[in-house]
Amino acid sequence: MQNEPDRSGSQKAAEAEVEGFKQELGPFVVAAETTRMAMVFTDAKKDDQPIIFANDSFLSLTGFTRNNVLGETIRSFLAPNSDTHALEQLGSSFEGASDGDAELGLKRHDGSIIPTSVFVSPVRDERGEINQNFVSFVDLTKHRQEQEHLRFLLDELNHRTQNTLATVLAIIGQTLRGMADDDVIAKLEKRVLALSEVNSLLGDENWDRVGLRDVLDRILEPFRFNKGHNSRFALRGENVRLRPKAALTFAMVFHELATNAVQYGALSERDAGLVEVEWSVEPLQGGQLRLCWRESGGPPVAAPQYKGFGSRLIERGLAQELNGSVHLSFDHSGLICEIKMPAQGDTPVPS
Repeated sequence: MQNEPDRSGSQKAAEAEVEGFKQELGPFVVAAETTRMAMVFTDAKKDDQPIIFANDSFLSLTGFTRNNVLGETIRSFLAPNSDTHALEQLGSSFEGASDGDAELGLKRHDGSIIPTSVFVSPVRDERGEINQNFVSFVDLTKHRQEQEHLRFLLDELNHRTQNTLATVLAIIGQTLRGMADDDVIAKLEKRVLALSEVNSLLGDENWDRVGLRDVLDRILEPFRFNKGHNSRFALRGENVRLRPKAALTFAMVFHELATNAVQYGALSERDAGLVEVEWSVEPLQGGQLRLCWRESGGPPVAAPQYKGFGSRLIERGLAQELNGSVHLSFDHSGLICEIKMPAQGDTPVPS
């Protein structure tokens, strides 16, 4: 802030400006004085944009007196370690080049910092030039506390979900050991582990949307480094976002396809086959996600005589869970799996 002699002159000039300002924009000033939102007005005709008005809500929020505020600049009340991008956004708002809000720390008289959302509304004259700026501050302290509490609850949910899946694995082993073939037990355990991997991915994203490519990378990771398969996956497509339900369903589908490729398909022989996965969103009927899993270079394949659990999961899972469709082609050169499903807001639709 300014030194006392300088501030005294600036304050007197600001106070004189306020009187003229009140006469010019009387109703606006009265409204600003009575609103519960912290607000200041600045003089846009001067380079340093001095504050020419501060309402009681701003003084109550910051703990400063009106004498401390008039004649000062907005930046003198911002936290010293403020985000550079947010400061640039605020500067653009003062110039009328941005109408968004910036999240910045606001200094209080006691030295504490309040997280706030700052919104600037330029006031233009009849020539279109900015005369004043109305600057409002929204205290985000409670919002941040709620976010932290929600994050704590999500972390606890993720922890308990992973513990539950670990318990399921233990139950599988204890219940089926000696009653079922070891290969069957191993397959079931790996399916549960695939769900666990995507649950962990969703937990990292606060159970919001996750990227399709991220799901693929997480599920295919164990297969990439098995028998040197790292260079035998080709993934092409934008990292479109999936809701949790879609992510979990795709995780199971990709796990079954990869398991089948290792046992019978393109990845069953060392350094021979290739798995290509390509997807896109098409602007059909509000947006449609199309994905193709294509295997090549492996042993010749033929349609199985009966459909096992994996095939039924792939074909029915998407249809039942996501209103999608799956077509499996047992081409001589390798399996082809084509998936279509409505985007339903899960993915961005290209214009």
